[in-house]
Amino acid sequence: MVEHVCETVVELGQVTKTYGAKKAVDHISLAIQKGSITAILGPNGAGKTTALSMILGLIDPTEGDVKLFGRSPKDRQVKEKIGAMLQEVSVMDSLKAREIIQLIRGYYPHPMEMTELMKLTGLTEEELGKRATKMSGGQKRKLSFALALAGNPELLFFDEPTVGLDTTSRRLFWKTVRSLADKGKTILFTTHYLQEADDIADRIVLFKDGRVVADGTPEEIKSRLTRRSISFVAETAQNLVRERLDALAGVTDVYEQEGRLHLVTENTDQALSFIFREELPVRDVRIEHGSLDEAFEQLTHKQEEAV
Repeated sequence: MVEHVCETVVELGQVTKTYGAKKAVDHISLAIQKGSITAILGPNGAGKTTALSMILGLIDPTEGDVKLFGRSPKDRQVKEKIGAMLQEVSVMDSLKAREIIQLIRGYYPHPMEMTELMKLTGLTEEELGKRATKMSGGQKRKLSFALALAGNPELLFFDEPTVGLDTTSRRLFWKTVRSLADKGKTILFTTHYLQEADDIADRIVLFKDGRVVADGTPEEIKSRLTRRSISFVAETAQNLVRERLDALAGVTDVYEQEGRLHLVTENTDQALSFIFREELPVRDVRIEHGSLDEAFEQLTHKQEEAV
């Protein structure tokens, strides 16, 4: 992996966006570094789309400042450094894919070579010769990816990029994204596939009600789970074991799944200590660290936000 100088590419300073009485984004401050891959997550209506729209310069903040490469997102020099792949692919249907890509490449001072675009996106000669109207959903996603890369941008935005892609195309897409980051390009993406964020992102920024409620590596986000679980096999008297654990302070659930008892608790150390102290008839004890899905659920639904 290439080492990159620590350089701030995206900076939001106390950014707020209001629509009437509603604050879609509420005093958000972020700094995103060169060569990083950041996932912007949150439930519908959390403010992530509004935040991305302000970063792209599509809408203006009500308060605060947005800077890309130290300048306004609307600066021409900045626009030449960014590429975006949005959910809806809107292109000139009468043109062939190759013609559309060549047209977009012409808008940039140092566009990416067509051979490189084909290699990175998986577009074939046959697909490049198709009119956009004749392309399948997956082919249109690849075309959209190629258009985002056409200007050889330094900063890339992907909004739900793998919707409609098959497993092979999805794997190629994320392999390409990682290679782009290794070359120093900065990636921001949204996704509803939380496993993708867990696997790919260096950093996750989680939005709720217009605010950032969690910000860190996937492991750091998962470590904030207040509920963890222990699972084991009860050798005898499963119902008795279950009843005794159910009465333990801090235990919120005990359930059986695929022959194992699962104990959900806020204090795994206390639960383990109880199991061994009382010499409960159990074996093959495992501590489950929790998934990003669970962290997402807890951090976006619990009453007191973890900021």
